[in-house]
Amino acid sequence: MDTFSKSERSKIMASVKSRGNKSTELQFVSILKDKCITGWRRNYSLIGNPDFVFPRERTAVFIDGCFWHSRPLHCRMPASNKDYWNNKIEKNKIRDKKITRALKAKGWQVIRVWEHEIKSGKLNHKLNRMHNKSLQ
Repeated sequence: MDTFSKSERSKIMASVKSRGNKSTELQFVSILKDKCITGWRRNYSLIGNPDFVFPRERTAVFIDGCFWHSRPLHCRMPASNKDYWNNKIEKNKIRDKKITRALKAKGWQVIRVWEHEIKSGKLNHKLNRMHNKSLQ
Protein backbone atom coordinates (compact mmCIF):
# COMPACT_ATOMS: atom_id res chain seq x y z
CA MET A 1 0.00 0.00 0.00
CA ASP A 2 1.33 3.39 -0.95
CA THR A 3 1.59 5.97 1.83
CA PHE A 4 0.60 8.79 -0.56
CA SER A 5 -2.69 9.37 -2.34
CA LYS A 6 -2.78 8.79 -6.08
CA SER A 7 -2.66 12.54 -6.84
CA GLU A 8 0.18 13.15 -4.35
CA ARG A 9 2.19 10.26 -5.83
CA SER A 10 1.58 11.64 -9.30
CA LYS A 11 2.93 15.06 -8.29
CA ILE A 12 5.99 13.48 -6.69
CA MET A 13 6.75 11.33 -9.73
CA ALA A 14 6.18 14.25 -12.13
CA SER A 15 8.74 16.31 -10.23
CA VAL A 16 11.43 13.66 -10.72
CA LYS A 17 13.27 14.70 -13.85
CA SER A 18 14.61 11.96 -16.08
CA ARG A 19 18.33 11.89 -16.63
CA GLY A 20 17.93 9.21 -19.26
CA ASN A 21 20.11 6.18 -19.44
CA LYS A 22 23.17 8.28 -20.30
CA SER A 23 25.86 5.67 -19.74
CA THR A 24 24.02 3.15 -21.92
CA GLU A 25 23.39 5.77 -24.61
CA LEU A 26 27.03 6.88 -24.54
CA GLN A 27 28.12 3.27 -24.96
CA PHE A 28 25.81 3.07 -27.96
CA VAL A 29 27.32 6.26 -29.42
CA SER A 30 30.78 4.66 -29.12
CA ILE A 31 29.54 1.53 -30.88
CA LEU A 32 28.02 3.58 -33.72
CA LYS A 33 31.30 5.47 -34.15
CA ASP A 34 33.38 2.26 -34.03
CA LYS A 35 31.18 0.71 -36.73
CA CYS A 36 31.33 3.94 -38.83
CA ILE A 37 27.56 4.29 -38.74
CA THR A 38 26.76 7.90 -39.51
CA GLY A 39 23.74 10.12 -40.04
CA TRP A 40 22.22 9.77 -36.60
CA ARG A 41 20.83 12.55 -34.46
CA ARG A 42 19.93 12.78 -30.79
CA ASN A 43 17.13 14.90 -29.30
CA TYR A 44 15.32 14.82 -32.64
CA SER A 45 11.70 15.95 -32.43
CA LEU A 46 9.68 12.85 -33.25
CA ILE A 47 6.77 10.90 -31.76
CA GLY A 48 7.91 8.99 -28.68
CA ASN A 49 11.24 10.84 -28.34
CA PRO A 50 13.57 8.18 -29.78
CA ASP A 51 17.09 8.09 -28.35
CA PHE A 52 18.63 8.15 -31.84
CA VAL A 53 17.12 9.10 -35.18
CA PHE A 54 18.46 8.56 -38.68
CA PRO A 55 16.34 11.20 -40.47
CA ARG A 56 17.41 10.43 -44.03
CA GLU A 57 16.73 6.71 -43.56
CA ARG A 58 13.58 7.36 -41.50
CA THR A 59 14.81 5.08 -38.72
CA ALA A 60 14.09 5.63 -35.03
CA VAL A 61 16.19 3.82 -32.43
CA PHE A 62 15.04 3.37 -28.85
CA ILE A 63 17.44 2.21 -26.14
CA ASP A 64 15.18 0.31 -23.74
CA GLY A 65 16.23 -0.43 -20.18
CA CYS A 66 15.62 -4.06 -19.24
CA PHE A 67 13.82 -3.08 -16.01
CA TRP A 68 11.66 -0.20 -17.28
CA HIS A 69 10.51 -2.06 -20.38
CA SER A 70 10.26 -5.50 -18.70
CA ARG A 71 12.74 -7.56 -20.67
CA PRO A 72 12.09 -11.23 -19.86
CA LEU A 73 14.99 -12.86 -17.99
CA HIS A 74 16.58 -9.46 -17.27
CA CYS A 75 13.83 -7.63 -15.38
CA ARG A 76 13.87 -8.19 -11.63
CA MET A 77 10.72 -6.78 -10.13
CA PRO A 78 10.97 -5.13 -6.70
CA ALA A 79 9.62 -7.23 -3.84
CA SER A 80 7.72 -4.33 -2.33
CA ASN A 81 4.80 -2.43 -3.86
CA LYS A 82 4.39 -5.10 -6.55
CA ASP A 83 1.03 -3.83 -7.83
CA TYR A 84 2.44 -0.36 -8.43
CA TRP A 85 5.49 -1.65 -10.33
CA ASN A 86 3.55 -4.20 -12.38
CA ASN A 87 1.08 -1.49 -13.40
CA LYS A 88 3.84 1.04 -14.16
CA ILE A 89 5.87 -1.33 -16.31
CA GLU A 90 2.80 -2.69 -18.10
CA LYS A 91 1.87 0.89 -19.06
CA ASN A 92 5.42 1.40 -20.39
CA LYS A 93 5.07 -1.69 -22.58
CA ILE A 94 1.69 -0.53 -23.91
CA ARG A 95 3.13 2.94 -24.64
CA ASP A 96 6.11 1.37 -26.46
CA LYS A 97 3.80 -0.64 -28.74
CA LYS A 98 1.61 2.40 -29.40
CA ILE A 99 4.63 4.54 -30.34
CA THR A 100 6.08 1.82 -32.55
CA ARG A 101 2.77 1.44 -34.41
CA ALA A 102 2.42 5.22 -34.84
CA LEU A 103 5.94 5.60 -36.25
CA LYS A 104 5.55 2.64 -38.60
CA ALA A 105 2.24 4.06 -39.83
CA LYS A 106 4.15 7.23 -40.77
CA GLY A 107 6.74 5.22 -42.73
CA TRP A 108 9.47 4.98 -40.10
CA GLN A 109 11.51 1.90 -39.31
CA VAL A 110 11.69 1.32 -35.54
CA ILE A 111 14.61 -0.47 -33.93
CA ARG A 112 14.47 -1.25 -30.22
CA VAL A 113 17.80 -2.02 -28.58
CA TRP A 114 17.83 -3.63 -25.14
CA GLU A 115 20.21 -2.35 -22.50
CA HIS A 116 21.68 -5.84 -22.03
CA GLU A 117 22.43 -6.09 -25.78
CA ILE A 118 24.71 -3.06 -25.52
CA LYS A 119 26.43 -4.33 -22.40
CA SER A 120 26.95 -7.82 -23.83
CA GLY A 121 27.91 -6.67 -27.34
CA LYS A 122 25.12 -8.68 -29.01
CA LEU A 123 24.02 -5.97 -31.43
CA ASN A 124 25.39 -7.16 -34.76
CA HIS A 125 22.07 -7.87 -36.49
CA LYS A 126 20.53 -4.54 -35.46
CA LEU A 127 23.71 -2.62 -36.26
CA ASN A 128 23.83 -4.20 -39.72
CA ARG A 129 20.26 -3.00 -40.35
CA MET A 130 21.30 0.56 -39.39
CA HIS A 131 24.56 0.41 -41.35
CA ASN A 132 22.91 -0.93 -44.52
CA LYS A 133 20.23 1.79 -44.33
CA SER A 134 22.87 4.53 -43.89
CA LEU A 135 24.72 3.34 -47.02
CA GLN A 136 21.64 3.58 -49.25
